[in-house]
Order: sequence, then C-alpha cells, then structure tokens
Amino acid sequence: MMESEIEEASRIIAESDYAVVFTGAGVSAESGIPTFRGKDGLWTKYDPEEVASIYGFRRNPKAFWNFSRELMVKMKAKPNPAHYAIAELEKLGIVRAVITQNVDMLHQMAGSKNVLELHGSMEYVDCLDCGRTYRWEFIEKMLEEGLEIRCKCGSEYVKPRVVLFGEPLPSDVLSRAIEESKRCDTFIVIGSSLVVYPAASLPFHAKNSGAKLIIINTEESQADSIFDVVIYGRAGEIMPEIVKRVKKLRGIT
Repeated sequence: MMESEIEEASRIIAESDYAVVFTGAGVSAESGIPTFRGKDGLWTKYDPEEVASIYGFRRNPKAFWNFSRELMVKMKAKPNPAHYAIAELEKLGIVRAVITQNVDMLHQMAGSKNVLELHGSMEYVDCLDCGRTYRWEFIEKMLEEGLEIRCKCGSEYVKPRVVLFGEPLPSDVLSRAIEESKRCDTFIVIGSSLVVYPAASLPFHAKNSGAKLIIINTEESQADSIFDVVIYGRAGEIMPEIVKRVKKLRGIT
C-alpha cells in the first residue's frame, strides 16, 4: 500500500469535522458486482441503450429485467470492508453523508444512515401504469423463480426507482449532494473515475469551498490533479487501514 499517502489521508480525516464520501462502481466491484465501463465492463456484453435506457425499457421491459436478473439476483452481493469502514466513520461522527452512484443499497446494508443515491436504488419498484409500488424483495423472488415481471394490474411496465439513461437525476438528491459537497471540510472519493456528469462535478464544488480532497481508486481519474491525496489500490484494503489509524489519532480504542 501507499504508506505515506495513507498516513496523510488518515491525518486529514482524523482532523475533519464534516467529511463527505462519494462512491462509484469500484466500491461495489469489490463485492462482486461488475463495473459498467472498461475492458471487462458490462457494456462490452450488453447494449446500454437496450437494457439500461428509458427508451429501451419502454420498448422492451423484459430486456431490462433479464439484465437485472444477471446483475442483482445471481450476484447476491454483500457489503465489503470498504462499505463497513465508511459506515464506521459515520458512527464516529466524522462522515456526515455518503453520496453514491450505486443502486445496490450496500451502503445501507453496512450501516450507513445518511446515503444520497444519485442514481436511485432498487429498493422500490413502481408500476408506470397504475402507480402500485412493490418492495425489491417481492420482485427479487419473482426473478429468482423465473417469473415474468408484471404488475397485478397486468402491466409489464414495472420499473425500479433507478435513473436510466435518458432520465434526469432526481433534482432534490442532486441539490442535497451539491450542498453537502460545498459544506464539507473533507471530500473523499472512493471507487470512481469521475467521468459521469453532473456527479463528477461534486469534488470541484468541495474544492472551491476549501475542502481537502482524497481519492482512492484502482486507476487514475481525469481529475486526480485537484486532489490533495491520491491513493491507488483496493478500497476494501485501504479504508479499514485508514479507519484504524484515524481511531488511533483520535485516541479511540
């Protein structure tokens, strides 16, 4: 691991009164959920226009649910050490908000309370015709049994509350994310290459408001130059080490 960078990141976080964490697909990847971009990403196997856009969903909702069965049901993903480390920093009163691009609810499973889901989540599923709402567990059971996803009203247009291509981010969540980014004194990016806007603009809001910036990722991002500390590696290994050092610096046993 990058010893001096981890030490510096730990010091900054230990001295922080209001840290905000921003996570991308790289955090979920360590729980076994495939990333979307890159040479082994899901978009090399699936056409995002067909399986992950609102236009594709309206043309063929079955394609979306077949994709979801592959992604969410077969994986049975659980939080990894990075998720638990982030949740522990929140319990310590250091992290005040977690902003995530992920829809898998792993942060909540790990114990994080204040989670802003920029792209929504799979927790609730709505019928676009009659408005009936289902919990994800109900839909997941249908997927596991190989059943066709239909509402009780007969409609096949049953959509989870996730943001598909062609849909705007929820304005209230984005506004809160921007507010938290401007308010924090430390902004920590974990598992994101910062290529998707407007989410990728959040570190710049934090920087312009005087926050210290830390990024932990397996590869370079196009915004590395604005960060005070850049750490390349697996978040599941690095974040628990940072938490251990933060607790020591704060005198917490």
